[in-house]
Amino acid sequence: MFFRGLFHRSDDDETAHALYGAAVGQARRPEFYLDHGVPDTVDGRFDMIALHAFLLMHRLKRGGTEALAELSQRVFDVMFADMDRNLREMGVSDLRVGSKVKQMVSAFLGRMRAYEAGMEPGSPPEALEDALRRNLYRGVEASPAWVGAMAGYLRREASSLAAQSDDSALAGGLSFGPPPSGDGP
Repeated sequence: MFFRGLFHRSDDDETAHALYGAAVGQARRPEFYLDHGVPDTVDGRFDMIALHAFLLMHRLKRGGTEALAELSQRVFDVMFADMDRNLREMGVSDLRVGSKVKQMVSAFLGRMRAYEAGMEPGSPPEALEDALRRNLYRGVEASPAWVGAMAGYLRREASSLAAQSDDSALAGGLSFGPPPSGDGP
């Protein structure tokens, strides 16, 4: 029994891992980097994972049940455990990993607030586009077409995820649609 607890994840963990895995899988789609100018760097990849994790957590939190809110927290926990592991694999010293993860958590929470504000009903379209320029495209001269396509993609995916059932969410079965086409959302 003791060893099973050490090496076996609960069904709740499996669900959170499945959802986080879906976010990472979508974030790795080459279209975002090749067709929409997202920098193919460590920072760019973090931002794409953050964007898709935001979409998942946005959906889960808006589901209105305690079980969905708890699942959102577990996805967050899985995400930053993965970030910790990746930093260690990249050679960041044990002494620096904690502060790096803390910076990443802060950056992620800031992005969540900015994306939430940009997607609020009645929010001007520029609010989400500005948030994407500041975060997803920081340090890059982003074309208006890239930014517009990504803003449209966020709105489309938020709507698509909201339409997927709570049962599907609780089973780890939420899924993303295709990246925006090369010509726009």
